[in-house]
Amino acid sequence: MKLASRMSTLLAGIAMVAAASAAKAEEITVAYFLEWPMPFQYAKVNGLYDEALGVKVNWKSFDAGTAMSAAMASGDIQISVSQGVPPFVVATSAGQDLQIADIAVVYNDNDNCVVKEELEITKENAKELEGKKAGVPIGTAAHYGFLKQMEHFGVDVSTMEVVDMAPPDGAAAFAQGSLDMVCGWGGSLRRMTEHGNVLLTGTEKDEIGISVYDVTSVPASFAAENSELLAKFLQVTAEMNAKWLTDSAEMLPVIAKDAGMSEEDTAATLQGFQFPTVEEQLSDKWLGGATQAFLKGVGDFFKEQGNIPASRDTYDGAVNSGALQSVSQM
Repeated sequence: MKLASRMSTLLAGIAMVAAASAAKAEEITVAYFLEWPMPFQYAKVNGLYDEALGVKVNWKSFDAGTAMSAAMASGDIQISVSQGVPPFVVATSAGQDLQIADIAVVYNDNDNCVVKEELEITKENAKELEGKKAGVPIGTAAHYGFLKQMEHFGVDVSTMEVVDMAPPDGAAAFAQGSLDMVCGWGGSLRRMTEHGNVLLTGTEKDEIGISVYDVTSVPASFAAENSELLAKFLQVTAEMNAKWLTDSAEMLPVIAKDAGMSEEDTAATLQGFQFPTVEEQLSDKWLGGATQAFLKGVGDFFKEQGNIPASRDTYDGAVNSGALQSVSQM
């Protein structure tokens, strides 16, 4: 399916789903990714969120951030942990009233595209990707990174066969030899690299302006009606991020089991993650201004590429640091 058509279908689906009415939560459901190990999972497993929030916290795993957006629109999910910026931008550009509550994780080396080893295509001859078949999770951070890398190398994406595939499916198809290129993150990316090579490292991507980070996102109505509960959720998350720096040996087995990964792969993945502190997140580098500008840049890029019909004039309203401000005063 053509990228523009696939994205139009995605936007239409999001726009057609009515947002759930706001109400004080008696229990909540939180979205997260499997094979995407993060410190918060230690609190998830040990019931620390339920204890701190005073409500039952249910958890549901997803394959992509686009599905998280749809689940928040239908009211099935109240909080999405580690949603990629691109799927968030796709949803909010379509009119879905979502807001970023915090910066979940920064991970330039844990989201990338991999080229089949036998093709012997590197950054030096990347134009040879034209005409090739790529598995890409449309509307996600990996999709954005794919498009930005192809733009950087001057590759005409219209000549490629781009198939919308969630990372686990893409990794499996790549291993079977049915794809020339595949994009994804986390455990799926680790499996992809067993059969190919990346064109650019995380540092090289950063140098050409490809920033890769995820956010904690919520429906605006939920943030407005449950600001105290949201602040407590973010506080537990921040505490787990801090705990990881001093108690990783205690936390690693718990996180690995919950993520569905080996301890070795979990440790290796987490080495490529950075978790900004609450103070850092509230600074101009993040929610104090840079994140809003980055959202605008992603939205404009997708519009220029013909993947969404329009971007917002400003994404300032898509960032709500109120709950995180409360955490900073706790």
